[in-house]
Amino acid sequence: MGGALALTLSALAYPAMLGLDTTSTSNDRIIANTQWGPLTEGERDFVVKVRAAGLWEHPLGLIGLQKGESKAVKTASQHLVDGHAALDASCRKIAPMLNITLPNVASPQQEGFVTQLKAESGRQFDTDFANILRMTHGSIFNAIAKVRSTTKNTLVRALADQANNTVLDHITVMEKTGLVDFDTTVFNQTTPPKLPKSDTTPPAPVPGQPQVVLNPPPNPTSTALDLSAALNGTQTNGG
Repeated sequence: MGGALALTLSALAYPAMLGLDTTSTSNDRIIANTQWGPLTEGERDFVVKVRAAGLWEHPLGLIGLQKGESKAVKTASQHLVDGHAALDASCRKIAPMLNITLPNVASPQQEGFVTQLKAESGRQFDTDFANILRMTHGSIFNAIAKVRSTTKNTLVRALADQANNTVLDHITVMEKTGLVDFDTTVFNQTTPPKLPKSDTTPPAPVPGQPQVVLNPPPNPTSTALDLSAALNGTQTNGG
């Protein structure tokens, strides 16, 4: 198949399962050779997971700006909206370049967090907001580091850099709320519930449905990737 991408059939299909327990052999399987380097199954899933994270954390940030009781929770909410709008713009930039289909809805588990927090208020909202988001960001932090240290794809590497900085910032602002129960959070991070993959997988978008866009705040401090360096330094062998 000509052009920038030489794709295998599996790269064209939306990933059916994106659970964290995907085997390393599958994660390392190259599904496309692109001018920016090879793309593995795990790297494709990483781009989808970054998009899915924004699809629930960005709206939850908007909720936190309205419902947050403490100034620190409102500040953390601002960081969620700002950081995930920029990350989402980056995902939407590189996904078509790599022929990756992005979801329009987060996973059922992630949507469940939003439903729970929508029903809460006051101190309970602030506490659960800080702990849930500290746990989920902590869970993906190591996965980002692995992608960043092993990928041979320039676009994925650039997204991993941005995701690493954003997630670290969000971990930090959640901790600054003073509400994080580290014992419980670390336990939940390292001993996640054994959920069916259907609960941890964002559904495929409805054909023809407009792509959801996560809007930046009025005065954003985060920006999407500048891909000029990657586009000007194209590579064929993923070096």
